[in-house]
Amino acid sequence: MSVISALRNETTSWYEASARQRIDALVDRGSLTEFVGPAARETSPHLAIFGLPTQLDDGIVVGEAALDGRAVLVAAQEGRFMGGAFGEVHGAKLVGLLRAARATRRDVLICFDTGGVRLQEANAGELAIAEIIRALVLARLAGVQVVGLIGGRAGCYGGGGLIAACCSTLIVTEQGRISVTGPEVIETNKGVEEFDSKDRAFVWRTMGGKHRYLIGGADRLVADSAAAFRAAAIGALSSPTVLDAGTLDAEQARLERRLARFGTAEDATEIWSALGIDPVDDLPALDESSFLARAGGKRESADGAR
Repeated sequence: MSVISALRNETTSWYEASARQRIDALVDRGSLTEFVGPAARETSPHLAIFGLPTQLDDGIVVGEAALDGRAVLVAAQEGRFMGGAFGEVHGAKLVGLLRAARATRRDVLICFDTGGVRLQEANAGELAIAEIIRALVLARLAGVQVVGLIGGRAGCYGGGGLIAACCSTLIVTEQGRISVTGPEVIETNKGVEEFDSKDRAFVWRTMGGKHRYLIGGADRLVADSAAAFRAAAIGALSSPTVLDAGTLDAEQARLERRLARFGTAEDATEIWSALGIDPVDDLPALDESSFLARAGGKRESADGAR
């Protein structure tokens, strides 16, 4: 990597970057060939009905590239366009990429940044989620590694959270919130007493990358930089995982143990204490290296499997 490329990666905040900036900083410089890019003008057929603007890539960039000289397929959601939400075209591009990965046996990197399914394309979006999960699982069964990277403004919610859970490896930052249901949706349906979406510290303790890492919902926690994501992605592809019946049985057993152990906890801090981490009050404020040193080998997934 050139000095200029290294500087670009070190100074690029994943949280602040656009989808194209993330891919540009993640893969080898100049290696991306985009599929169904803006020139193809494949926009959503539904948004205009509601008087909403469209985007020529429909909020997701997909293509082939190289990562440290290794041929890979890549996707990056644009959280700045409709919150990175899944619609018909958006979903179809990711389905096609995963099917290509299975056919060519190339590993996949997915940069998630999504609030879930577009309400304006609800049926098409929900169908897209199902098709993506099917394509992802079939790719993994064929030996393809699917690495998810989460650290954008929109987080990884709704159907995106389900897809992320199917990945071979999840790499997150502290900002990388993951959940099937977002804070505002929980509050709307269950009341502020159940979940106060305006309590940002509580939201991050419950759904943020640090907590997801500690309970085994993410595999690697990195700093908010493209360089950190790149290094972690290279490492993940160098340590492939296997998807088979044994993997699923182990994961189910781990989730059952988690529920039995932490099911009555009302705050993430109670879970951290139960994991043997002490003290916990300042844990959210620690930088990544200090946090990982404090957590040590105490994360819940230590004896489990994804």
